[in-house]
Amino acid sequence: MKWIKWTAGAVVLVGVLAGLGFFVRPVTYFNQLMYARMCLAGFESKTVTVEGHRVHYLAKGLASGPVVVLVHGLGGRAEDWRNLAPWLAKAGYRVYMPDLVGYGRSQRPSDFSYSIPDEAGVVVGFLDAMGLKQVDLGGWSMGGWIVQRVASEHPEQVRRLILFDSAGLYAKPDWDTGLFTPKTPAELDQLDVLLFPHPPTVPGFVARDILRVSRKNALVIHRALATMLTGKDATDALLPELKMPVLLVWGSEDKITPLRHGEKMHQLVPQSELDVFPGCGHMAPVECTGEIGPKVVEFVKR
Repeated sequence: MKWIKWTAGAVVLVGVLAGLGFFVRPVTYFNQLMYARMCLAGFESKTVTVEGHRVHYLAKGLASGPVVVLVHGLGGRAEDWRNLAPWLAKAGYRVYMPDLVGYGRSQRPSDFSYSIPDEAGVVVGFLDAMGLKQVDLGGWSMGGWIVQRVASEHPEQVRRLILFDSAGLYAKPDWDTGLFTPKTPAELDQLDVLLFPHPPTVPGFVARDILRVSRKNALVIHRALATMLTGKDATDALLPELKMPVLLVWGSEDKITPLRHGEKMHQLVPQSELDVFPGCGHMAPVECTGEIGPKVVEFVKR
């Protein structure tokens, strides 16, 4: 009987501690749950050294399949492709999703610039480190800006280019860029309004932990934004020089990189195709994958 009581007490204590841990650090719990689900779904989590930095990446699909590399956006990570990658893997492709230096589970050096050119160098270094001679390359938001540069400077390595709600044009944002590092629950709500056509309701204890993570990531985000907002790395001039097929994927309700940016890119790249997805916002590759996935597969299969 004593053994049963001790066991029951231990179970209750573990439950209380787990509940308290979840209340204090819900983001950590959500992340671990996501990692576990993705592992069970066949995602591989690995690291590689790129230009002296440890770069984490996810991979999915047959190792012998043609390769697609997907690059996340500002404040993002490899897991942002969790909904789109299975579409490509099921179609026979090997999908690589690196965490850029400073993001996700990659190294976060204090002496790195986090600029578009330097992150583009990381992507090229990743391709080289993985022995990837030619790939279909995709990028979302800031990641789209980065892969435009990669495609321009290393066209022999990019068979097709896919831009998801991409940044890169010379344009001053008409929203407060400081919201990318929210400091209060109100600012977090404002950021969600920019990101989602139908913003989620975030419980107070979850919002507090998201703000903690935001403070932790602020240095990287601030450095990246500082370089981007100068406009010196804008891609307006290089886009017309691209020769590979280009697919532009856009959410009609995007408030971060509005549809007019996609329309201008379409004009600048004569061989491009612009597909607009009604009701989708800046987070379209996560929220609207059911509509976007088949189109991306069809494009890379041409």
